[in-house]
Amino acid sequence: MALLAALAVADDPTVWATLGFAVAPDGTVTVGGTVVALGAPGTGLTGWRLAGAPSDIDGLVTAGPVTADPASAGPVTAAGDADDGPSHPNGVHAVDHVVVTTPDLARTLAALQDAGLELRRTRRAGGGEEGQPRVQAFFLLGRTVLEVVGPAEGAAAGPAHLWGVTFSVSDLDATVAYFGDRIGVARDAVQPGRRIATLRRHAGSSVPMAFMSPHARRPGAAGG
Repeated sequence: MALLAALAVADDPTVWATLGFAVAPDGTVTVGGTVVALGAPGTGLTGWRLAGAPSDIDGLVTAGPVTADPASAGPVTAAGDADDGPSHPNGVHAVDHVVVTTPDLARTLAALQDAGLELRRTRRAGGGEEGQPRVQAFFLLGRTVLEVVGPAEGAAAGPAHLWGVTFSVSDLDATVAYFGDRIGVARDAVQPGRRIATLRRHAGSSVPMAFMSPHARRPGAAGG
């Protein structure tokens, strides 16, 4: 199974520190088993690294070398995620899902499946920026969900793009209180029994970012 090893983000480390992430001296943030390398060139979510998958998947940029203190995360499980990581004041404990957008959904889904990722399900969503119907397709990267969003009909030229990230938090109400006016109101998520709140643009990050309440049961747990 492919695992999400790293993300590259074009935000200054001080921005993420003000957002309540524990930033290491090398400019990285460790969330579960994933390293977020800050200070990348460009803007937004600029790259990723998958363990157990090819480096080039439909134009998605592979993050360059990233460093992190090996002691900053707990033991890696069979699922490829650290059981414990550094404590983040904002309550974050895992990368819940990463969002990829594509102008050609069929092409991107085929590329991901050719790379060994298993398509778990799809769902038709509301209109995008142009009001056109969209489809969401879901893959698993260890315990992290990869959500691919593209047009329900037709296709256009151009590569897929990494777009945004959602984190799981221990207590969503506490996280919302921590951010204050920098975050929206918590609302019901698509996933039954979970809630989500979206970070507002004036919070300072160039990455669309949201925070979700924890799963009712940890994936892989008995009865889960």
